[in-house]
Amino acid sequence: MKHLNLFVDLTRLKKPIGFMLLFWPCLWGLTIAYDFNGEMLTFFKYSFFFFAGSVFMRSAGCIVNDIVDKNFDKKVERTKNRPIASGKISIGLAFIYILVLCFCALLVLINFNKLTIILALCSIPFAFTYPLMKRITYWPQLFLGITFNYGLILGWTSINNEISISPLIFYFGAIFWTLGYDTIYGYQDIRDDEIIGVKSTSIKFKKIPFTFLIICYSIFTLSIIITGINLKLNYIFFMSLILLLYHLFFIQISKLNKKVKKNCLKIFRSNNEIGFIIFFSIIIGKILN
Repeated sequence: MKHLNLFVDLTRLKKPIGFMLLFWPCLWGLTIAYDFNGEMLTFFKYSFFFFAGSVFMRSAGCIVNDIVDKNFDKKVERTKNRPIASGKISIGLAFIYILVLCFCALLVLINFNKLTIILALCSIPFAFTYPLMKRITYWPQLFLGITFNYGLILGWTSINNEISISPLIFYFGAIFWTLGYDTIYGYQDIRDDEIIGVKSTSIKFKKIPFTFLIICYSIFTLSIIITGINLKLNYIFFMSLILLLYHLFFIQISKLNKKVKKNCLKIFRSNNEIGFIIFFSIIIGKILN
């Protein structure tokens, strides 16, 4: 049980916000592509596959991150007790876990069409090199956005077996969503990061956080509106975006206190609600169309 608990800590399974933020874009892409006038079995089946894949890949990504950041994590208050940084789990065992998790993700992936499989395999370099970005650029959150929202494209191609302009616009906007919420998340460690030399958008825009977040969330919202127009979604879809705007600009931005760690974490976790709001809006916009 002790070793099982270490594995759970290592893969952050007790913190579902991580794999949910990976899953929501997959579900968005699947939802904008799916014809809800037909049978629903494929939609539920693919939703399950994307959820399982998100859990496996996020778990593997966490382990890679902890291996790469082992020495950094030891110096940060929030991360110093992680299994690898504290020496509770060896690097060798961690690599075995990564292989097992990636194999499980592969078993999920082979259920999709060839285009989706190829595109998913192309995303692996982004997923496993992201932890290195904080050493060389102030924009590691940009690489995280490219990686975490890639599933939006996969969700679309899993149904249509081709790439279209609508998911690309949506994907582009979703990258800025990640830029925003992960900048907020980064404010928890900004003091330690500055001391040890780790870079982030949290540090780069620490003097103008609200301006940066407003720009990011405005681009994200605009991409959703353009996507809705391109797909000719019902007007209820656009009305429901009022709730999205309220959440992004009032709950997240106006209530942000970057000096209080618990506040930053609470706002970061609230992005799970953003994921559901957008998913539900798309569903309504398509069904009532």
